[in-house]
Amino acid sequence: MTQEAAVADLLRAALGPQLLGAYRHGSAALGGLRPHSDIDVLVVTDGHLETEQRRALVDGLLAVSGDPRVSGAPRPVELSTVAQTDVRPWQYPPTLDFQYGEWLRDDYVRGALPVAAPDADLAVLITMTLQADSPLLGPPPAELLDPVPAEHLRGALLDGIPDLLTELDSDTRNVLLRLARVWMTLETGEIRAKSEAASWAIDRLPGELRPALAHARAVYLGDAADTWADRLPQAHDTAAALAGEILQYSA
Repeated sequence: MTQEAAVADLLRAALGPQLLGAYRHGSAALGGLRPHSDIDVLVVTDGHLETEQRRALVDGLLAVSGDPRVSGAPRPVELSTVAQTDVRPWQYPPTLDFQYGEWLRDDYVRGALPVAAPDADLAVLITMTLQADSPLLGPPPAELLDPVPAEHLRGALLDGIPDLLTELDSDTRNVLLRLARVWMTLETGEIRAKSEAASWAIDRLPGELRPALAHARAVYLGDAADTWADRLPQAHDTAAALAGEILQYSA
């Protein structure tokens, strides 16, 4: 059984008739899984999840999702759920009802459960989901989700930049690629695969700032090792330039 099939079975078992649809987003939907890609799924439910459903999802995902700290583990799964009434009709900021991500595995193992909370980043996830139109379960996403207004997508992208930059030293590849994708999305209105966004941004950066982003792209594609010790100063310069381009859209 593939990980996607295991996730689909878990959703059916934990949510039953409350499950309206489950949709791929991220790399799997925007150009194919890469060596470092997660399996990203957005789930739409009829109402909010009960505590026992949250526990069933966490327990099941701990078994299905791979811990990135463990060599040879399966891919990490990032699973987010929204109650349809919280996003249709659209309202901002939207409420994220449940999210599982491997960065919180230790908390889950200790018994923590995800709780509902406002999350502006859902504007990005829903836009990506609608653009990808890649159901794992259920009807096309446009039957369950309203489009996100352009000003709310722009606000969510801009609001996430300060926190993203704090992760530069610990997650250099991903931060550079995400900055490139934010810039491209703000300029074009499209959310593209990270490798495509990196190529787009490289063509628009000064020559001395291109190598760090080119290395991040090569790592993403599996063509280079994810090593940054000798490239961090250049990565900081490139990140600052990308952030500078992005922040021009805040005016």
